[in-house]
Amino acid sequence: MAMRMSSLFLRTLRENPADAEVPSHQLLVRAGYIRRVSPGIYTWLPLGLKVLRKVETIVREEMDAIGAQELLFPALLPREPYEATGRWTEYGDNVFRLKDRKDGDYLLGPTHEEMFTLAVKDMFTSYKDLPLSLYQIQTKYRDEARPRAGILRGREFVMKDSYSFDLDEPGLEKSYLLHREAYVRIFDRLGFHYVIVQAMAGAMGGSMSEEFLATAANGEDTYVHCRSCGYAANVEAVAVPVPGPIPYADAPPAHDEETPESPTIAALVERLNELYPGASPHGGSWVATDTLKTYIVMLVHPDGRREPLAMGIPGDREVDEKRLAAQVEPAQVEAFEEKDFAAYPALVKGYMGPTVLGTESVTGIRFLVDPRVVEGSRWVAGGNAPGIHAVDLVAGRDFTPDGTIEAAEVRPGDPCPSCGQPLEAARGIEMGHIFQLGRKYAEALDLRVLDENGKLRTVLMGSYGVGISRAVACVAEGNHDDVGLIWPRALAPADVHIVATGKDDAVFVAGETLTRDLEASGVTVLFDDRVGVSPGVKFTDSELIGIPTIVVIGRGLAGGTIEIKDRRSGERREVPIADAVAQIRAEVGIEL
Repeated sequence: MAMRMSSLFLRTLRENPADAEVPSHQLLVRAGYIRRVSPGIYTWLPLGLKVLRKVETIVREEMDAIGAQELLFPALLPREPYEATGRWTEYGDNVFRLKDRKDGDYLLGPTHEEMFTLAVKDMFTSYKDLPLSLYQIQTKYRDEARPRAGILRGREFVMKDSYSFDLDEPGLEKSYLLHREAYVRIFDRLGFHYVIVQAMAGAMGGSMSEEFLATAANGEDTYVHCRSCGYAANVEAVAVPVPGPIPYADAPPAHDEETPESPTIAALVERLNELYPGASPHGGSWVATDTLKTYIVMLVHPDGRREPLAMGIPGDREVDEKRLAAQVEPAQVEAFEEKDFAAYPALVKGYMGPTVLGTESVTGIRFLVDPRVVEGSRWVAGGNAPGIHAVDLVAGRDFTPDGTIEAAEVRPGDPCPSCGQPLEAARGIEMGHIFQLGRKYAEALDLRVLDENGKLRTVLMGSYGVGISRAVACVAEGNHDDVGLIWPRALAPADVHIVATGKDDAVFVAGETLTRDLEASGVTVLFDDRVGVSPGVKFTDSELIGIPTIVVIGRGLAGGTIEIKDRRSGERREVPIADAVAQIRAEVGIEL
């Protein structure tokens, strides 16, 4: 049944919503695809729901093609399985929790690893039941602290999550590759440019982790890639190339220097060049890379425990908050406040240094360093007294860190971890994440099967997610112009948008006839049959809504012609009304 603008539940807007910052959010609201209910929560209106369902169809077809089976879990879940895996606590404030009338604890599912694991445990007991892949398309709930960008980061969203179950590593690798190939086909069909990058598995654990990122200038994820060898990784997963140890037998002894009014790296470098011109570790002028900055943050663990964490980072770098968060997950990172400094009087703001940090130190604060801080490397760092810096501090001689941490920013031009050539940086939107989950949840929930020798074996799992509702926004981000959306044909809410213009009844009669004929021949139609609405408003709405083929019935009808417009290219052509059905079918790719 064709959609008619005169009765369609639709209201287009001429101005961007005040809270909409990215194009997809602006255009999906203005064109009447979604409507805000509250921050991070949206209603899917009829046009938007059609697009969402088409995304679901593409995902279902490709998942079914690899033999995965669809099921559907509830969104309201009991506490006990999440308690068993530790995630009732680990999720912290990010999960919606509630109680029933009997005071039982429940949550709105943010993800369903526990449910998948328990379902298989309940029904399968033998290696003969494996391999197995299950998936669902389900609404998820996460209490985002800062929902933003419309449906790109909401508190309620639709996701496809699937899990593979195998007896051994070769089986898991095969299942992983099958899902990876299915994802390539899914994203090829969705109609936007994407890259596959190395990633971190995060709090869910596991290994062999990759993300599918839609390239977008305003994407919230930064990734780096190498033109030379093809390496690509989310910045959270980049491993800094580690230099070898440096001989330090001839290194001068560490000593303190007065460096008043030098709490910044720039001021410190200037002071060092005044004190010791040409005496840097590399024999030239002192630069920021010769200094070691000490950052300190407070980690808040899921059980409420608060732990200071100090980090030594080369002076030319800043801490990347996302990289740091990924390293310490599931703990949350908070600022180290004045009251925290008061509890550790050995820490002097602006002049902190490594000699009072670490498990062997007077503070007992854990001290992790950037991987470039190798044994024998020489540094200038805070001297733990106002106006004092320690010069010629040697790692492994004058201070011993508790370990390393990948928290420093990754910058364009940094060496590729694979081949050493310069990296380039770009931004993207995470659309899919696949990783080899391993035995984490199977062990926690005792998912075991009997192998061919009658021995119980813990099952290996893989995890594979696609953001369904996010895909709608992501496609919109990559398919629009200054006046509106331009849907790829596979996702458009209709094949053709017929616009009847003018006051002559014959125009509307012709529009109705063409609509019926196209529907009968398999073409879906949105018909703008509104009477008394100006052609300018109708044309503006057709461009805003973004259906890829627009048919205008107007002045040309008197001469027996209509106009077909390609929304993407803007190309227009007139065709005889008698040939319209055949021409439009060819335009939308439906064979006669």
